[in-house]
Amino acid sequence: MAFAVGVIVALFGLLWALQGFGVVQGSPMSNTTTWSIIGPITAVIGVVIAGLSWRKLSSK
Repeated sequence: MAFAVGVIVALFGLLWALQGFGVVQGSPMSNTTTWSIIGPITAVIGVVIAGLSWRKLSSK
């Protein structure tokens, strides 16, 4: 379950980053510095959650 949450958080972070950088248009979040910073941080947190849960699942 934690692996899926980590992947979802990482995907949301990626989407937010792309919106912040202006790659994905059509949102008030587009071309905004705030989301250019929050997005990558969120993506890294999601990858860490997924990686730690994957390690825990692999050791069983």
